[in-house]
Amino acid sequence: MQLKHKIVALGILPLVLAIAVICALVISLNRQLGDQQAQLIEDSILASKRAELKNYVEMAQSLIAPLYDEGRGDEHAQQQVLEELRKLSFGINGYFFVYDHEGRSLMHARQSELVGKYLWDMTDPHGLPVIQALLKSAQSGEGFQRYAWNKPSSGQVTDKLAYVVMLDRWGWMLGTGIYLEDVERATQQARAEVAQGIRKTMLAIAVVALVAVLFVFASGMTLNVSEHRLADKKLQRLTQRIVSLQEEERSRVSRELHDGISQLLVSIKFQFELASHVLENGQDKGLSILRDATERLGEAIGEVRSLSHDLRSSLLDTLGLPAAIGQLAAEFEQRSGLVVTFNDNEFDCHLADGAAASLFRIVQEGLTNIERHAQAKHVIITLHGCEKSVRLTVIDDGIGFNVTQVERRQAGIGLRNIRERVEHFGGRFDLTSMPGKSELDVLLPMKPHVTER
Repeated sequence: MQLKHKIVALGILPLVLAIAVICALVISLNRQLGDQQAQLIEDSILASKRAELKNYVEMAQSLIAPLYDEGRGDEHAQQQVLEELRKLSFGINGYFFVYDHEGRSLMHARQSELVGKYLWDMTDPHGLPVIQALLKSAQSGEGFQRYAWNKPSSGQVTDKLAYVVMLDRWGWMLGTGIYLEDVERATQQARAEVAQGIRKTMLAIAVVALVAVLFVFASGMTLNVSEHRLADKKLQRLTQRIVSLQEEERSRVSRELHDGISQLLVSIKFQFELASHVLENGQDKGLSILRDATERLGEAIGEVRSLSHDLRSSLLDTLGLPAAIGQLAAEFEQRSGLVVTFNDNEFDCHLADGAAASLFRIVQEGLTNIERHAQAKHVIITLHGCEKSVRLTVIDDGIGFNVTQVERRQAGIGLRNIRERVEHFGGRFDLTSMPGKSELDVLLPMKPHVTER
């Protein structure tokens, strides 16, 4: 997965998820708050209307009290009471109504067509038997009842709150009511305000989320650019190091050719010329000079082989890594005079391409450092392979060194280049040193076997 995809997965997606959860919680809590606010407004308005209705009914009762108290059972007094109540009104839709205990309409100030009708079984659009509910509320003393009724001024069915009382002497129910459109408007307005608040909150959260996402994206791009720059710098340093190593190797080969083989060949040329001159003069020393020149030619051939072996061991390509390291150990022991022990478990080498050469070069570098700096007497080289990995260790009994300081050096191939070789193949490199023992430990993975079909 690329770096920018990781940034999206690890930065932006959890942020978006958290914002979505926050938005859901805000919407839910605001809706609950809106419902509570609407309910509070409705309860407040209804309480005010209940008090208002109760006052209207008490006013009507006080108005008809003289006729009601004096005209018990008098039909004329009852008619006067109904006439007085018919004249009472408050506002366009405020009026009084009277029913008997059987549900017959005795007086209705706005809907005269109902007077004289038995409305006991009449129900509102919600299925509520209105007159029965009003009588029951009046008889219980509670007095208040909510139902739906046809509003005279608009002709539409609207919620209404009524307050009724019983005139027990005559068996009448007296009441009045107030339509509740203002309650509905107030609650709808409260819910609309809450919805608008939710929209504003969502817009604010969206702006914050956009800024956060852009910030994460910008940070990711900055990090990506920074990583690319660091990678480019590392690549440039590695390229420079490779070029420097190539030049050092060419310089070394050039010195070997000039100081060793070239001078040796010039010496052989002079000997052959001398032998030719001697033989032309018939002297006996010519054969001896030819023999010396032939021996020197063998030395030159050995120098060429040694130089070729230093560049790349032929055994590495023919007999494999263990044989090449074994020959290297034997040549190093003969040249340096140190005791070198080489152990291997004769494993089948299935390393990645170039890994065997890298291990060979690591052993070369390790032996060179031991010869130059360790002042050791004994070196142990171990090469053990298994199905998954191969492990190489080079141990000496020298004076030791400070690993941190040595790894900071830039000269030569050095330990840093050994570490880079190992890391290139996904391996592990450990280096420890103390007086009497220094150990170079390398572990490289084996290449998976390919099964032929």
